Amino acid sequence: MDKLKELHRDLDQGIVPKTGYANYTVRQAAEDWLANGLDGRAAKTIKKNENVLAPILKAIGGRKLRELTATDVRQALSRMAAEYSRAAVTMGHLALKRAIRHAEANDLVARNVAALVDTPKGQEGRPSKSLTLKQAVAVIAAARTLPALELRPGLKDVRRPAALMYAYIVLSLLVGVRTEEARALRWDHVDLDGDPGADPPVPPHVAVWRSVRAHGETKTQRSRRTLGLPQMAVEALRALLESQAHERLLAGEKWQDTGLVFTTHLGTVLDAGNVRKMFKRVSMVAGIGDGWTPRELRTSFVSLMSHHGVSIEEIAHLVGHASTRTTEVVYRWELRPVITTGAEIMDEVFGTD
Repeated sequence: MDKLKELHRDLDQGIVPKTGYANYTVRQAAEDWLANGLDGRAAKTIKKNENVLAPILKAIGGRKLRELTATDVRQALSRMAAEYSRAAVTMGHLALKRAIRHAEANDLVARNVAALVDTPKGQEGRPSKSLTLKQAVAVIAAARTLPALELRPGLKDVRRPAALMYAYIVLSLLVGVRTEEARALRWDHVDLDGDPGADPPVPPHVAVWRSVRAHGETKTQRSRRTLGLPQMAVEALRALLESQAHERLLAGEKWQDTGLVFTTHLGTVLDAGNVRKMFKRVSMVAGIGDGWTPRELRTSFVSLMSHHGVSIEEIAHLVGHASTRTTEVVYRWELRPVITTGAEIMDEVFGTD
């Protein structure tokens, strides 16, 4: 009788019984969503959702979805929060809600109990850091002289010319491009000469219009920007152009003409993991330790700009943020306090006796 009542209740709520639906688990719901509910999403996005769901499914994956309670979800998230960062817990909770919503849309469950639970805080993630001017100089010097290593699974390390990592670091640190923008940059978007005879003169510049994200788009529409190149960046990119021409000759028919600025020794796009490994090696030689990531070159760009008096509005424009709010939230530790700066300027303007 109880089973019959459940069936009648489900029918009243629009849930049509399907084969095996009574034993349909949370894990099955998550797997169905990952396989069928993320059409058009990049493989990297799907994998990221799979990873953040793993600790939740470890706790409640075997539970029947129809019997899952808000308490079950709360306990699973609390366990995750004890070990994972706040961002990972938030992403995991969101993925679970979306997975159950997918099942709900397919008439496999009456309600989404994950939506009834608040997300626990989780552990504090490692905050971004920024290089001091002295550290930045040391990193540039190390990159200029040290051959980088390209690590490929199953093969010996391939020695790469210093020009590759040197140009990558200089462009990221002195121009502030994102790592995914640098790896997608094409030579036809780089102008190392400019047009000094134009009115007004056009300096050497780089057009940041692409990234290695899905469909090749930049992070936001405002991220599309054309940035002037400091002389050091111009020289570094010229050296890389010559080095790449030499690699093309060595590769022969194996070379893949992608038109990319930063490539493997065969002309293909650099893997993000390999860039991190190469940068860690440069950081160690520079004497700053290996606890740094390539994205912190961009953080250092913001910090150096701020400490040299550049306004937050101009910094937001340079790094491609939609608003200064984004710059303030993401780089709050790297921005020089505006109130202090204003007081210093007023002291200079009016003077003190």
